[in-house]
Amino acid sequence: MRPDMRAVVFIPVAILSGMFAMVVAALIVDGRFGLAPLVGGSVAFACAAALLVLHGIRQSISVEKLALMDSLTGLPNRRALHADYLHLSRDAGEMAIALVDLDGFVLVNEQYGHQIGDETIRECASILMGICKGEASVYRLGGDEFALVKEGPLAGNIVEGLSRKAIERLSAAIHIGERRLNLGASIGLTRSTSGAAVASSEMLRRADVAMYESKRAGKGRCTWFIPDFDRSREQTRELDDDLRSALANQEFDLHYQPLVHCDSRRVVAVESLIRWNPPGRGAIGPDVFIPAAEKSGLINPIGLWVLRRACRDALAWEGIKLSVNISAAQLRNPEFPIQLGQILEETGFDPERLELEITETCLVIDPKVAERSLGVIRGFGVKVVLDDFGTGYASFGFLRRFRFEKLKLDRSLIANAGHDDGSRAMMLSSITVARAMNMGVTAEGVETREQAEMVRAAGCDTIQGWHYFKAMPASDIPQYLGRRIEAPRLFPQAVQPEGKIAALKLAESDGRAA
Repeated sequence: MRPDMRAVVFIPVAILSGMFAMVVAALIVDGRFGLAPLVGGSVAFACAAALLVLHGIRQSISVEKLALMDSLTGLPNRRALHADYLHLSRDAGEMAIALVDLDGFVLVNEQYGHQIGDETIRECASILMGICKGEASVYRLGGDEFALVKEGPLAGNIVEGLSRKAIERLSAAIHIGERRLNLGASIGLTRSTSGAAVASSEMLRRADVAMYESKRAGKGRCTWFIPDFDRSREQTRELDDDLRSALANQEFDLHYQPLVHCDSRRVVAVESLIRWNPPGRGAIGPDVFIPAAEKSGLINPIGLWVLRRACRDALAWEGIKLSVNISAAQLRNPEFPIQLGQILEETGFDPERLELEITETCLVIDPKVAERSLGVIRGFGVKVVLDDFGTGYASFGFLRRFRFEKLKLDRSLIANAGHDDGSRAMMLSSITVARAMNMGVTAEGVETREQAEMVRAAGCDTIQGWHYFKAMPASDIPQYLGRRIEAPRLFPQAVQPEGKIAALKLAESDGRAA
């Protein structure tokens, strides 16, 4: 029994015993009572006190057990893990911990409610217990997180083997009543040896870091902790601080890439692209900038800044449509449609001129939420464009379900269509389906005259790419409006795009830019 629990039991009994002793002493001094009644009363009190102590000890032990047990699954909890680890690590030469996180549990709770969620957690606990079978201890840390702990020689190898079995089993369907749920799991692994003892809290932190690396690498896998992960997290934290500072100090800027109509050869739309050049550091690559903003949640305020600034810049470009990219995180935010409406009202920008570009990832992550948000957005009169079509998950079924106003063919599809029959067939079929569904079609990444002629002949409406324009400041846009843009390059053949660093496109975590 813990010292604090012993105090709870014995201190009240000691106080009562002292009070009883004083009463007995007073009665003896008074002399009106015989010795026999006092002795009998003392014996009765002693028995009652003993029973009280015994009952208190039993209740304290019961409370201690409850404090170390997860009430939902009956597994030992995080507190028990720390206590067990402290005891086991004194004698074990090696300690290993695996942190198991259920990948799809949040969606289960959202779609089926907490009752089904609780049953799912209990079933997963049972699965992990069945896999370990006494080879390792199983703990529930809370939410959808479990831990496996093993001590002794080859503890790391054993825990890794159990983790791979857990991933394999949890990647299969789990039946809860009549429902068939697909969860999957990501696992982080860490170990310590007798020569380098590590506290349980630090072991859990390392396992947690490794687990998130598993998620970043695609989920459904296990990853061992290495010190480089901590250095990467520190760099991410510094970048996050820099992003917050950049947003507060107005360090971001917008450039615009015009879209040219295939028939009239006139600029009919522009796409906004965000740039960030921190003072004294040069441009930050989109492969770092965009994922960091999405992970920290800064993609929401940055996205709103882009939307507001773009609407103000494009307000004077009469008849020109404005395309603004929104990320999956923004689309999942229930406040985004409301914020969009406020920006349109605040800037006075015509909703009919605004196009919001989303990528296939936005639809795949949570189609129901995306459908609700897009319905509200369309209610304002804003058009919705599917960006980078042909690179990921979206199928023609998605086109039928969401009914986009425009389809943008990805640059890789355009680049390959000139020499690959499969890519050419996919491009042509995409254009045909888009036409049948009354969607416009834009070819992205057009960089040569041959590509421009190919997509024009295939039936695209607009062309976007270095063949006509690179991204430029807002002040340069008006000179190209209202006149025919001829085919000769605006840039020498020797000038090649410098990758995707200069113009950071506010989109998905791959940071695509023109």
